[in-house]
Amino acid sequence: MLSLSLFDLSGKKALVTGGAAGIGRGCALALAMAGADVAIIDRDEQAGNETTALIRKMGRASLCVRCDVREAASVTAMIESVVQGFGRLDIAVNNAGIYREGTDEAQSKDDWDQVMAVNLTGTWLCARAEMQQMVRQTPAEGKIINIASIAATTVLGNSNGAYDASKAGVAHLTRTLAAQWGRHNINVNSVSPGYVLGGMGAQRSLEERQRIRESTPLGHVQRVQDLYGPILFFASRASDYVTGQNLIVDGGYTLSASLAPLERSVAPRIDPAGELS
Repeated sequence: MLSLSLFDLSGKKALVTGGAAGIGRGCALALAMAGADVAIIDRDEQAGNETTALIRKMGRASLCVRCDVREAASVTAMIESVVQGFGRLDIAVNNAGIYREGTDEAQSKDDWDQVMAVNLTGTWLCARAEMQQMVRQTPAEGKIINIASIAATTVLGNSNGAYDASKAGVAHLTRTLAAQWGRHNINVNSVSPGYVLGGMGAQRSLEERQRIRESTPLGHVQRVQDLYGPILFFASRASDYVTGQNLIVDGGYTLSASLAPLERSVAPRIDPAGELS
């Protein structure tokens, strides 16, 4: 019989960048629920401390470390702080990311540079520092999970080139690092969420939510907790032989045929009120 202990993270030490709120907070809570101690990495120390308090209430150890993922020195210092607090690093979720509004013809080069610096360069800097720490440990192994987006593989009408290119870069960077670091028993995978309530789209209008429902085969707008399972899978022993994969978690949104409205036979698992729970 398959043992659910495959998903048990008791005793594991994890970090989540951009973990103070939104998707990052959801990833941190999922890891803590499975037994891990979790460091919250963010520039917003107030929100970060609020998340650490939630994790400690669950009986797990947690600390908040301020970090600018664009800066190599800041990332190095962050890893040192996590290891000083926890003794080692087993799991890392690289979630820190930003979005700048505006069409490509209207955006400035500074907008482009900032998005690339946080979303792509920041992911690379963090993954590299995390790998170096995991290799120093005994045994040398670990799980690195990068947060990409459906924008990495699908052109979205309300996005722009900077964000889409940065997330496509994250997805392919994941494959490259997985190929290089498998020799260290380090798994590198990515998760691509869709339109998430509670993430960057926390304030989606009622009209936008309805359009998303109508274009999503599973019939409801994505919630942060819909990422718990995928994150836990990639962080746990259940995925020990899985690396270099980009898991799209979008309720089937990117499968939708836009010219034909989707029809439902039964009510979706989550109703509109439940999307906000």
